Amino acid sequence: MSNQITPLISGLDHVQIEAPAGCEAAARAFFTGFLGLPELPKPAALATRGGVWFGLPDGRQLHIGVTPNFVPRDKGHVALRCPDLDAVTERASRFGITCVPDAELAPIRRVFLRDPWGNRLEILEAQSD
Repeated sequence: MSNQITPLISGLDHVQIEAPAGCEAAARAFFTGFLGLPELPKPAALATRGGVWFGLPDGRQLHIGVTPNFVPRDKGHVALRCPDLDAVTERASRFGITCVPDAELAPIRRVFLRDPWGNRLEILEAQSD
């Protein structure tokens, strides 16, 4: 008899980042203009709430949601993967975005940066197989 429990969860569908009201233009500039993520249409029932959704290359989604009394997140964060961290940091420099390198997980390369509203984001360089 196995003590293995069958997982009830099959994967990750999306993550949501909180932002203040009126965040849509800055979200598009950052997540599409800088990171190159395509905007996705929001369902009509949710469109009136504000915010904007973006697609990730693996089919998952990144949602920017409006929250009252917004406070930027410093500890809790989204971690995104990239194939070339140098390309990310060079592009960030062109966009005036500060990337803070971190070597705590060496040999994994990663940087931390802030979205337009001050939320902490992490970008890790994907490991080759």
